[in-house]
Amino acid sequence: MLDTLYAAPGNPGIADFATLSDLDVTNHRAVIDFCATHQIGLVMVGPEAPLVDGLGDSLRAANVPVFGPGKLAAQLEGSKGFTKDLCTRADIPTAGYARHDNKAAALADLVRFGVPVVIKADGLAAGKGVIIAETHAEAVDAIEDMFGGGFGTAGASVVIEEFMTGEEASFFALTDGTNVLAFGSAQDHKRVGDGDVGPNTGGMGAYSPARVLTVDLEAQVMDRIIRPTVSTLAAEGMPYVGVLFAGLMLTAQGPKLIEYNARFGDPECQVLMLRLTDDLLPILLAAAKGELDRIAPLQFDPRVALTVVMAAKGYPGTPEKGGAINGLDAVSGDDLVVFHAGTALNNGQLVANGGRVLNVTARAASVCAAQAAAYAAVDGLDFATGFCRRDIGWREVARERGEG
Repeated sequence: MLDTLYAAPGNPGIADFATLSDLDVTNHRAVIDFCATHQIGLVMVGPEAPLVDGLGDSLRAANVPVFGPGKLAAQLEGSKGFTKDLCTRADIPTAGYARHDNKAAALADLVRFGVPVVIKADGLAAGKGVIIAETHAEAVDAIEDMFGGGFGTAGASVVIEEFMTGEEASFFALTDGTNVLAFGSAQDHKRVGDGDVGPNTGGMGAYSPARVLTVDLEAQVMDRIIRPTVSTLAAEGMPYVGVLFAGLMLTAQGPKLIEYNARFGDPECQVLMLRLTDDLLPILLAAAKGELDRIAPLQFDPRVALTVVMAAKGYPGTPEKGGAINGLDAVSGDDLVVFHAGTALNNGQLVANGGRVLNVTARAASVCAAQAAAYAAVDGLDFATGFCRRDIGWREVARERGEG
C-alpha cells in the first residue's frame, strides 16, 4: 500500500500526486541517506542515466529494494554494442552489425553494408544517436559527426547496422532476474515530422496496444528475445531486474531486436499506464524482491490509448524554453490525461522547460477515436511555442479504415 510518494526532481504535473525533492541522484550517498531518513520501501529508477551510473547497485548494497537494473545489466541501454554482442552470444535475432572505436576503420567498413545503413552512437544519446543514412555520403557524415563529438562521449564508439525492412513495434516485459512477465506493446513515432520525416527524437507520440504485434508474434518475442536475454545476463553474473523495453522490427523472417531500453520509455509509458488496470506498486515491489512468480498475468483495459507529444519549438535541437502553457484544466478526465514532462512553474505560470513538454493522452475504443480525442485536447491548449506531429497512430488508423 502506498503511503507517501516522492519524486526527484519531479515537475508541476506529478506534484499533484507526489512530494517533490531536489535530491541529486548522481550523489548515491545522499540518495541512500534520503531512503533511510524517509523509510523508503521501494525505489523506482526511471531515467537511464542513473541506471547506467549504478544507482541501483548502491541502493541494493544498502538493502533498499530497487526496481531497475544494476550498472552491468543496464549496459543493455548504455551500450548498443554490448546489446549486439549479447545477441550474438544468446542467438537472439537482430540486424547484422559491426562495432568500431576508430573512425578510419568504421569508414572503411561502410562499403560492405551498402545503403541504406544505420549508424548508431554506442552510448546514451537521449534517443537521438541513431542515423538512418540513405546514401554513402550521409553515412560518412554521420560517422564523422559521431567521432567528432557531435553526440559527446556517446559517439566515442559507433555501431554500424544492416538496414532492416518491416514495421517497428515495442514490447515490454518485467523481470526479477529470473522470472519474466509480459507487460504489453506499443508503437512509437520517432521522427520529428509528419510522415516520419526529419531527425530522430526521443518519441513524438505512441499508441497501445500495437495490434500488428499479434499474440503469436508476442510469444516469439518472449521465447526468442526476452527470455534468452534474461537467462544469459543471469548466467553471466549480471541479473537484470526491472523492465525490458524491446524495440522490434517485424521482418519477413520474424521479429528482430533493434535495441533495448532499460526503462518504461516515453511516450510508451503513458499509453501503457493509461491501459493498466492492476495496481502497479505491488508488481514493481515483487520484481524488486525476486518474487515476480507470485504475480498473476497482468490485466489491461482492452481499449486503445494514444498519446501526442507537445514539444517546444527547436526540438530535437535546442528547444525554446519559457513558453507559457494554459488551458490544461479543460482537458482532463477519466479517458483523457495530460502527462507533464518538461514543464516548470515561473511565478505561478506553467511554462515549457525542456524539449518534450507534454503528453496529451486519450483512451477510446479504437485508434481513430483515441487519435481524434487526443488532437481535440491538443487544439484546446494554449501553448504558442509548442508543436506536435499531427499523424500519431497513422499506420493503425489506415488499417482501421481499410486503407492498409
